[in-house]
Amino acid sequence: MGLPLRRALTALSLLLLAAAAPLPGWAQDDPYSVTVSVDATSDTIGKARDIARSDGQRKALAALVERLSGAKGAAKLPKLDDKALTDLVASFEVANERMSTVRYVAEVTYHFRPAEVQAVLQKAAIGLAADGSAASGKSVVVLPVYQSGATAVLWDDPNPWREAWAQQPAGTGTARFRVPLGDAGDIAAIDAAKARAGNAAALTKIAQQNGGEEVVVVLAVPRAASGGPAGLPAGLDVTVRRYRAGQPVDDHSEVVTANPGERREQLLRRAVGVIAGDIESGWKKAALPGYDQQGSLTAILPITGLEDWVRMRERLSAFPVIRKIGLVALSLQEATIEIEYLGSVDQLKASLAEAKLDLVRSDQPGASPPGISPPGAPSQGGPQWRLARSGAPATQ
Repeated sequence: MGLPLRRALTALSLLLLAAAAPLPGWAQDDPYSVTVSVDATSDTIGKARDIARSDGQRKALAALVERLSGAKGAAKLPKLDDKALTDLVASFEVANERMSTVRYVAEVTYHFRPAEVQAVLQKAAIGLAADGSAASGKSVVVLPVYQSGATAVLWDDPNPWREAWAQQPAGTGTARFRVPLGDAGDIAAIDAAKARAGNAAALTKIAQQNGGEEVVVVLAVPRAASGGPAGLPAGLDVTVRRYRAGQPVDDHSEVVTANPGERREQLLRRAVGVIAGDIESGWKKAALPGYDQQGSLTAILPITGLEDWVRMRERLSAFPVIRKIGLVALSLQEATIEIEYLGSVDQLKASLAEAKLDLVRSDQPGASPPGISPPGAPSQGGPQWRLARSGAPATQ
């Protein structure tokens, strides 16, 4: 076979391959990744490959911007030089690579840097699509914090709660869940204590590092079974807090009761499915009102001993509306605590009720109106509130 005929057949096969190449596509687990077909010809294969990949970057970026903002947004995208364009790309992968002596054809997946792309859109005054298409592709960074006793873990092993979330599908609805790998950058950005406390700077950092607009801190506290088979849990108390730009925008609590004979791993996987469904179905719920308000109150918390007090203190501290728990007095039967909170008293009561805790007015003789004051100011007239487990006597 002569060289001209061989080149003609090679060119024909490449042409058929290019015709069958797919349109720009999306990686299922990364909304900032785009797969495009590239095809370029030059006097050498090296030059053809460089041209193809450079053109592919522009094609992929245009597809990404159109996906995030709509066709009008893509039309407003300014022309970037090669260096600026390359700086937007974190990495790329090549598949189905074919080449002749002068032509290069392949499918390339470009992984763009979310923060840098968003900066380009902002500078060009390109907004996100109003129809919600951008939101449907956004990544939600999930931080699974597991607390057993007085110890809370995020990156440390063992963390079976994080392992269960890592097995959860990324999601196909209004949220794509992304559980950070826990590499050196993640560990430096945030730890379990900062995640539980809602540290704004740490939450913003972990979101940026993992390409998410929002962060969800999912705190799980297992409940040990009493009187049942050894090693089997009774259930799981889960508190979910959602943050945007490091600020709280939503929260709720869930009690997942273990099925008879259900092992811990099975309970955790089932709880992940429940919580993930709640997040997706309730994603458009409005932000909690009143987060710009704050106050404090003094309450009596009945306890059964020191260990019960430690558990209850950790449980109360997990609520996003509660900013601080201060101990005023402690005995074997009750703890008098000062609660600093965000929002109104009614919001505090509603949040506690979701976790089966009732905040009620004290029935002590001679009690004056509820002692509510700004944070740091002493409550007047002694404790006027009482915390009790739902369904349990107030004097438990």
